[in-house]
Amino acid sequence: MKQSFYVYNNGEIRRKDNTLQFCTYEGEKRDIPIERISDIYIMSEMTFNTAFLNYISQYGIPLHFFNYYNFYTGSYYPREALLAGELLVKQVEAYKDKDRRLQIAQKIIDAASFNIYRNLRYYNGRGKDVSQWMNEIEDLRTRIYTTNTINELMGIEGNIRQQYYASWNVIVNQEIKFEKRVMHPPDNMINSLISYINSLIYSKTLSEIYHTQLNPTISYLHEPGVRRYSLCLDISEIFKPLIGDRLIFSLLNRKQITEESFTKELNFLHLKKEASKLIVRELESTLKKTIKHKELGRQVSYQYLIRLEVYKLIKHLIGEKEYEGFKMWW
Repeated sequence: MKQSFYVYNNGEIRRKDNTLQFCTYEGEKRDIPIERISDIYIMSEMTFNTAFLNYISQYGIPLHFFNYYNFYTGSYYPREALLAGELLVKQVEAYKDKDRRLQIAQKIIDAASFNIYRNLRYYNGRGKDVSQWMNEIEDLRTRIYTTNTINELMGIEGNIRQQYYASWNVIVNQEIKFEKRVMHPPDNMINSLISYINSLIYSKTLSEIYHTQLNPTISYLHEPGVRRYSLCLDISEIFKPLIGDRLIFSLLNRKQITEESFTKELNFLHLKKEASKLIVRELESTLKKTIKHKELGRQVSYQYLIRLEVYKLIKHLIGEKEYEGFKMWW
C-alpha cells in the first residue's frame, strides 16, 4: 500500500538507481522505495535536482512544501497523465454557466455545513451544551438554496463558520481564548492548528485530484485564481469537519497538543518539530480509518472518500448523475 512520505530534517533528496535516497547534511542516508510513495511532504530545507523531479514525475508523485512556520507554500504537480480534453471542456462550461456553477457550490456548502452540524450534535450529546450554535447553524443552512450569487453563498458560509467557531470554547477542554478565525498569520494556538491541518488536507486533496481526470485549477465555490489549485479548496471544505476539526478536538482534549507544543515567543505561530510529527501521525491514522460505504457496500478509508468525491463531481459534469456532496451518516 502506498503512503505519504514526510521529511523533517534538512538535507538532500535524490534519485539513486531505481529508488530515492534521502541524505541529511550530517551524512546520514536512508533509501526510500519509490513504488511505496503516494506523495512527499517537505517540512524542512531540502536540496534536489531535475533528475529527482523527472523520476518522481514518472511515478506521478506530487511534492508539497511547507515553510518553517508549517505554512503550506506550494506543490510540485507532475504532468497530468489522466487529463481528458472533453472533460476539461465540460469542467470549464460548468464554471462559465452561472446557474450550474452556483448549483455545484451550493451542494458543497450544504454538505460542509451538514458535517459541521454533525460535529456539534456529537459533542452536544456528550455533555457539551452547544445547542445555541446548532440552532443558529440550522437556521443559516435553510438559506443556502435561496442564494442567487456565489458572493451571497460565501456570506452564508462565513456566518455558519462564525457560529461554529464560537462553540469551540465549549468543546475544547483547555483554557484557550478562541474568538474568531485568523489566518494571515494565525494569532493563537487553535488558529495555528487549523491553518496547519487544513493545509495538510488541502495537499491530500490535491494528491487525490491528480489521480483523476479533473483539472485542479477550475473550481466552483472558490474563484479560480493565479497560482492556486482552487478545486482543492472546494473539495476540502466538505472534509475539514470530518478529518481536520475532529482531529483538532481530539488532540486538544486528550492534551496531546498544549501550549508547550508551540514556540511561545513566536505568538504560537511555530509548532515544535515533535508536535508537528505527532499531528501528521494522527492525521495519517485518521485517513486510514474505514467505514462501510452506503452505496458501494464495502469498507473505504477516509482518504479514499476524497477521491470518491472527485469521481462524483466528474459524473455530474458528464451528465451521468447529479452531484451530492458527502454527508456524514454516523
